Amino acid sequence: MSYLDIERCRLYYEDSARGIENRETVVFFNGWSISSRYWEPLILRLSPQYRCVSFDQSGTGRTRVRKPFPPYTVAGFADEAVKLLEELGLLSGRRLHIVAHSMGGMVATEVCNRFPDALLSVTIVNCGIFDDELLKSFHHVLLGTMISLSMNIKGLFRFEPFKSLFIDRAIGKPIESRYRDIFVEDFITSDNEASEAVGRFTTDPLTVGCYTREVVGIRAPLLCIAGMADRTIPPEGMITLYERRKKQCEWPTVLEIFEDAGHLPMLEDLPRFFMVLQRQFESVRGFRCKDS
Repeated sequence: MSYLDIERCRLYYEDSARGIENRETVVFFNGWSISSRYWEPLILRLSPQYRCVSFDQSGTGRTRVRKPFPPYTVAGFADEAVKLLEELGLLSGRRLHIVAHSMGGMVATEVCNRFPDALLSVTIVNCGIFDDELLKSFHHVLLGTMISLSMNIKGLFRFEPFKSLFIDRAIGKPIESRYRDIFVEDFITSDNEASEAVGRFTTDPLTVGCYTREVVGIRAPLLCIAGMADRTIPPEGMITLYERRKKQCEWPTVLEIFEDAGHLPMLEDLPRFFMVLQRQFESVRGFRCKDS
């Protein structure tokens, strides 16, 4: 457990093997209003072989933002992630596996396209916003409305039946009670301004259109993971991303569908999620970037 003092915030992070420079490193990017704690079961399985780095982005978890508050934008969140990666010496050499969940997929895309030569692979999980057609749908309008509404009444989610309604909408299979509690606690204690800003840029057509194009162009092998029981962000967006990238990009692209899992497949089906990641990492080992 460590902190990095940067201009934006006092950034909380965990590094499973700092100082072991010859290991491939997995860096995790969190979803909306969630701290990095939900990656813990996966990190326990990966850490014997990989260096694992997780962090709480500003506005969530144990990270503390500085006043005046920093701009809560994709680029701003990417800036703080880059500061951490620089501090840990992870941007020189090709040894990064990026694993990004939900809105973290947008932030990770920004980082990946700034530092393509640092990448071994990229995995994006349930970031269904990468879908131009979704922007035209009622569901997308509803999503933006729900984000604003939920921030105003989030204290209710401490109590039943609101707690279960909140969690069960996101998942398709049961998760440990500890992580149900963490999921709710992280949301309730997240910074309202940061959460609402994320809600705005994840439903803004110009921003989503930009990052849809950017993720298609990531210069590294890409694994797309879709939990089809997700009732928060339509999982079809991940399938759209996969199909578009297969047509437009020569880099290897793989789609893994979790039929019975929802928004948190890393908790809902940990054994399979771990196996899928391991297979992806092994498949790109020794892979060398093509010249753009």
